[in-house]
Amino acid sequence: MTIDLTLVPEDRLKSYAQLLDRAKQISESESSKTDFMSFVGSAWPEFIQGNHHKIMGEKFNRIASGDLKRLIINMPPRHTKSEFASYLLPAWLMGRKPTLKIMQTTHTAELAYRFGRKTRNLMNSAEYTKVFQNVVLRADSQAAGRWETENGGEYFAAGVGGAVTGRGADLLIIDDPHSEQDALSPTAMEHAYEWYTSGPRQRLQPNGAIVIVMTRWAENDLTGKLLKQQARDILADKWEVVEFPALLPDTDNPMWPEYWNKKDLLAVKGSLSVGKWEAQWQQNPTSETSAILKRDWWNTWEQKTLPPLEYIMQSYDTAFSKQTNADYSAITTWGVFYPIEGGPPNIILVDATRGRWDFPDLRRRALQEYQYWDPECVLIEAKASGMPLTQELRTMGIPVLNYSPSRGNDKFTRVNAIAPIFESGLVWCPDTTWAEEVVEECAAFPAGEHDDYVDTVTQALRRFREGGFIAHPEDYQDDEPEYKQRMYY
Repeated sequence: MTIDLTLVPEDRLKSYAQLLDRAKQISESESSKTDFMSFVGSAWPEFIQGNHHKIMGEKFNRIASGDLKRLIINMPPRHTKSEFASYLLPAWLMGRKPTLKIMQTTHTAELAYRFGRKTRNLMNSAEYTKVFQNVVLRADSQAAGRWETENGGEYFAAGVGGAVTGRGADLLIIDDPHSEQDALSPTAMEHAYEWYTSGPRQRLQPNGAIVIVMTRWAENDLTGKLLKQQARDILADKWEVVEFPALLPDTDNPMWPEYWNKKDLLAVKGSLSVGKWEAQWQQNPTSETSAILKRDWWNTWEQKTLPPLEYIMQSYDTAFSKQTNADYSAITTWGVFYPIEGGPPNIILVDATRGRWDFPDLRRRALQEYQYWDPECVLIEAKASGMPLTQELRTMGIPVLNYSPSRGNDKFTRVNAIAPIFESGLVWCPDTTWAEEVVEECAAFPAGEHDDYVDTVTQALRRFREGGFIAHPEDYQDDEPEYKQRMYY
C-alpha cells in the first residue's frame, strides 16, 4: 500500500518529520552514551577519523564496561592522543557515571589544567547536555583543575610531581608524563616513575582503572619501566598495550592516511635523528644499557671525503621477495684504512642500502653496487637465499666469499663475537642519516624490529678480524696501496 503524501495535510507532515528527527536524536544520543566513537562524532563533528581511533574507542569502551583495568597506548605526536584521553574520555565516562572520581595527569600542571578546563566547558555545553541530560556540574566547584558533579563525581588535574595526597580515584589517566627535556635526563625519567608509584598509583580505589597514553621516548620511560616491572613481578599490574607507529612497519604507509600523508611524515623523519624518530614516531625506542653494540662505540668520520681505503668489502643479507611483510635485503660497504700512520687498521662503513627486492632486482642492484665501489670481496651468507646470488655474481666475475656460521653459532653469539672490535674503537661511520640507521639497528639488537643490517655488520667485522687485518697489518704494507678517494652519495 502506498500513500500519496500530497494528500496528507501539511501540519501532519510537519509533525511526522519532527517525530522522525526526534527519534534520530534519541538513537544518536543512546549510541553516544554507550559507544565512545559515537560520542566523539557528536561532540566533535569535524573530526577526521582513522582506523587507530576505532581501536582506541574499542579499548575505552572496555574501560567503561569494567572489562579492562590497565591500558597503555603508545602513539606518535599529533595523532589525537591527548584530545581523546584527556579531553573527551573524562567527559564521556563522567556522563555515563556522574559519581566517578577521575584523576588526570600530564607532564605539567598547566597542561593538565588546560585539559580540565576544556572538559569542564564541554560538559557545560548544549551538545553534551543532549547526550547526558542528567549530568550537572556544581556551581560552586568549577575550577579548571578541580570540579565536581552534583552527583558526587570529582575531577582532579595534576602535573607530574604535583601533590595528590588525600585524593582518591576510580580512574587514573596519565597523558604524556614525560616532556622533551625529560627525555634527555635519566634522572627525570626515574623521577616520573617514582612519582607515579608513590603518588597516583596509591590513590587508585579498589577495582579502579588506569589509562596511560603517551609517546615513547626511551626504554626507561614510564611505559618501559611498567612493562619491565610486569615481567619481573607476578603480582605487578598486568597491562594491555597498544602501539601505533606513524608509518606502518610492513608497508611504510601512514597509520592515519586521512590526515597524514607519507611525504609529510618523511619530512618529519628527515628532520629528526633516527633514534628520536624510532622512539617518538614509531614507538620503538632502543636501549643503550642493554645493547650489545653500543652507539658510543662507533667513531664518527666527520669529513666529507673518505679516508684512503686500502681494502673494500661488501656484505649482503639476502631475502628474495617484494612482499610487504618480507624481510629486507641489506647491503653494506666497508673500507679498511689507517687513521694513524703506523697504527692499527680501522674499518669504516662507507655505504648502506636495503629494500624488498625480488631476485632480478637484487642481482641488478648487486652489480651496480659492485661497479661503483669495486670491492676486493663480496660477502654473502651461504644460506638458501644467498646461494643463487653467489652463483650469479661469480658468473659475472665478481669475487664472492661465502660466510658460513658454524653450527650453534646464532645471531646473538655472532654479534657478541665482534663486539670487542667495536669496543676497541676500530669501527667508524660517517655522519649521515643512512649510517645512523645502521647504528640504531645495531643498538636495538636483539630486541629491535629488524636485524638485516646487523647481519651484514657481523659478516664484515668477522672478515675484518679473520682476514688478517687486525693481527697482521704489516702483511698489507709491502706495496704502496692504491688509495681510493670517493664522496658519499
